[in-house]
Amino acid sequence: MSRPSDHIDAAPPREDPGVVQPTLGPVGWLRWCWRQLTSMRTALFLLLLLAIAAVPGSLFPQRGADPNGVTKYFSENPQLAPVLDKFQLFDVYTSAWFSAIYLLLFASLIGCIIPRTKHHFEAMRAKPPKTPVRLTRMAGFQARILPAELRADAPDPIETARDILRRSRYRVSLYQDARSVSVSAERGYLRETGNLVFHIALLGVLLAVGLGGGFGYTGQKVVVEGQSFVNSVPSYNSFNPGRFFTDSSLEPFSVRVDSLKVQYETQNKNAKGTPLDYTANVTTTGPGDTSSTAVIKVNDPLAIGGTNVYLLGNGYAPEITVRDTKGKVVFDDAVPFIAEDAQLTSLGWVKVPDGLSEQVGMIGFFYPTVGDSGTAAGALTSTFPGLNDPVLSLNVYVGDLGLDSGVPQSVYSLNTDKLKQVAGPGTSTKALQLKPGQTVELPNGLGTIHLGDIKRYATLDVHHDPAQGWVLVFAILILAGLLTSLFVPRRRLWVKAVENPDGSLTLEYAGLARGEDPNLVAAVTAVADEHAALLSRPPKN
Repeated sequence: MSRPSDHIDAAPPREDPGVVQPTLGPVGWLRWCWRQLTSMRTALFLLLLLAIAAVPGSLFPQRGADPNGVTKYFSENPQLAPVLDKFQLFDVYTSAWFSAIYLLLFASLIGCIIPRTKHHFEAMRAKPPKTPVRLTRMAGFQARILPAELRADAPDPIETARDILRRSRYRVSLYQDARSVSVSAERGYLRETGNLVFHIALLGVLLAVGLGGGFGYTGQKVVVEGQSFVNSVPSYNSFNPGRFFTDSSLEPFSVRVDSLKVQYETQNKNAKGTPLDYTANVTTTGPGDTSSTAVIKVNDPLAIGGTNVYLLGNGYAPEITVRDTKGKVVFDDAVPFIAEDAQLTSLGWVKVPDGLSEQVGMIGFFYPTVGDSGTAAGALTSTFPGLNDPVLSLNVYVGDLGLDSGVPQSVYSLNTDKLKQVAGPGTSTKALQLKPGQTVELPNGLGTIHLGDIKRYATLDVHHDPAQGWVLVFAILILAGLLTSLFVPRRRLWVKAVENPDGSLTLEYAGLARGEDPNLVAAVTAVADEHAALLSRPPKN
C-alpha cells in the first residue's frame, strides 16, 4: 500500500541556533580555579609533585647541608654547575619552584579540609537516616518471627533493640510508619574524624616545617682537634638563616673538639679501610657558662642551646709552618684538607699573602698511607685512610693571590689565573713532598716549609629548628589518624518490627557499610541473636 504523497516521515530539521553559554567573567573563573585547586585529586597530584621536586635535593649537594660539596661540584663541573645553579638545584628546598608547589599544596589542603570538616560536624549532629522500606536489599538481611503468644510477656522489641545498639555505641533514632516501627543506628564517625585528623596534621607538618625553616638556621663549621668555635654568625664557615632569622636567635655557647677517633676495618680484605665508627669527644660551654664534656657520633647529635650539633664528616688537617729566609714564621696553621675518595686522598689549599718576597699559593695533596697509583705517570695515591705512611705533596705558585681586591674568596680554592707555577707538574721543579717532621726549601729562595703533626678535623653541622617538637606531634597525629581511618568501620544497622495479621511480629535486621567492612554481616547477626535472646527471656517476678 503506497503512502500519500503528502506523508512526512519526520519533521524537517530545524536550524540549530547554537548553544549559548553564559560568560564566566573574572569572578567565575576565579571560582572555577579555586574548585580545581581544592579538589582531592589536585591535592594528591601536588603531593606527588612535591615528592618528585624533592628528588634533585638528593642528587645534587645542597648549600644548606653540604656547602663544601657544592664548592667541589663547581670545581669539578665548571661548565655545568652555573647552569644548574640558575635553576636553583643547589638550593632545592628554598627555590622558587619548590616553594610554589609547597604553597599550592598548602592552599589545596586548606580548601579540602574546611568544607569536609563542616560537613562532618553537620553529619555528626544529624539523626541517623530513615530506615529503608525494603531491608531485603541490604547486607546481612535476616528476618525472625516473634509469635503473638510471646509478645505479651516480652519487652518492647524496638526499645530493646535501641538499648542493644546504644550499648554498642551506635547513634540511634526511632521511626514509625503505618505498618512498622524501626530503629535506625549508625556508628563509625570516628573513621572520618581520623581522616580529617590525618589531613589536618599533614597541614600542620607543612606549616611547622615552613615556620621552622623561616625562624631556624643551619651552619657548618670545620673544627680541628684542640680548637673551638662559638655560636655566632662570623664563626661559621657557611651559615644559612631562615627568612625570619634574627641574631637574637643564637644562644651563646661554644664547642671545643678535644679529639676525633675513627676506627677502620683492617681484618676483612674485601672491606679494608671501611670506617666502622666516628667519635668526637667535645667540651661544651654555655649557655650559662656551664662546662661539660660530651660525645658526638654519626646520627647521635649533641643538643645544646636549642640546637642539634651533628657530626657530618671528618678529614685531616696537617700543621704547616712557613718561614722566610731569616727563619721568621710567616704562616703557621693546621690546614683542613678535603677528602677526595674513600681512602682519604685529600686536597687542600695554602695561601701565604704576607711575609715573603712574593705572595705564595700552594695546592696540596695529602696521602694518609701513600702508595703508587699504578699509572704510567707514577702519580701517588692513598691506599688506606689511616695514618700509616702520610705524605704531603705541594704544587707551588707565586704572584697575585687576589686577596687585596676586596672580593671575598673561598679558602677551599685557589685562583691561578694571575699566578705562576714554580713547582709541580709542568715545571722544572718537582712538587714538594714532606713527611711529618720534615722541612724543605721553597722554590726561588723564598724560605722554608715544615710539616708538623697531622691532626684530624670534624665537620659539624649546627641545626636550629624551633618547630621540630611540633613536627613530631603532627607526625604522631598523622599516624593515629591514618590508623583510625583504616581500621574503624563506618556502618549503619536497622531493626524493624512489622505487624502481621495474626498478631505476630516480623523482626527484620540489616546493615550497610561505607567502604569495605568484612565484619558487617557478623555484626548484624550478633545484634539479631542478642535481640532474640532478650525477647525470649522469661519475665522477672
